[in-house]
Amino acid sequence: MGQRQQLTVAQLCAELDIARSTFYEWRAKGRAPRCIKLPNGEIRIRRSDLDRWLDAHIEEAAA
Repeated sequence: MGQRQQLTVAQLCAELDIARSTFYEWRAKGRAPRCIKLPNGEIRIRRSDLDRWLDAHIEEAAA
């Protein structure tokens, strides 16, 4: 796969099992993964950015 994988907002929401409104709320608050805004206004999220964002939100289980 020569092209970097990019997710649509719908794909990201499905993967995280969140509502689209939740994603946009996170984005407005600066809490969403890094996004790419295409010239046509659509948003994409690089798989690598999502993975890095998920890694940053790992919580250790309480002992």
